[in-house]
Amino acid sequence: MASIFKPKPMSPMAILCLIFFCLISLETTSASLTAYEVLEEYDFPVGLLPKGVLGYKLDTSTGKFSVYLNGTCTFSIDSYELKYKSTITGVIAKDKLTSLSGIKVKILLLWLSIVKVTRDDDELEFSIGIASADFPVSSFEESPTCGCGFDCVTAKGRKIKPKNLLSSS
Repeated sequence: MASIFKPKPMSPMAILCLIFFCLISLETTSASLTAYEVLEEYDFPVGLLPKGVLGYKLDTSTGKFSVYLNGTCTFSIDSYELKYKSTITGVIAKDKLTSLSGIKVKILLLWLSIVKVTRDDDELEFSIGIASADFPVSSFEESPTCGCGFDCVTAKGRKIKPKNLLSSS
């Protein structure tokens, strides 16, 4: 006699467990990369984020992300003063960061939010909404350090080159 196997319908609890497991798997897949590696996957240089990122969340289906720093972070690069909040949010897509929140630049006496970053070949365009500025991608190959940017000085008064500053994040 041949027996015919009839699967029982899944209980609602089993379905919820299956959905939960799938969501955890998606989260784990994206979380295995650092925030800097995620930037590179979307064709952005790591230097858009300062050193010391504690973690991030990324919804790969929508591109919505949150990046977490250990407190606020300010530094100067060239003639620009930048301020990062402890949480940065936005939407990431290939060559586009949009709906940014948590990053400001000081222009003259005003702090203005950077709301969008777009990559076009070897140029990055930073938009504050009403205006934008272009910079070479090569300027963002290294991540700046909170407090001192690329002009960090040791306790002995010597400058540290950015290449010598390593971050485990």
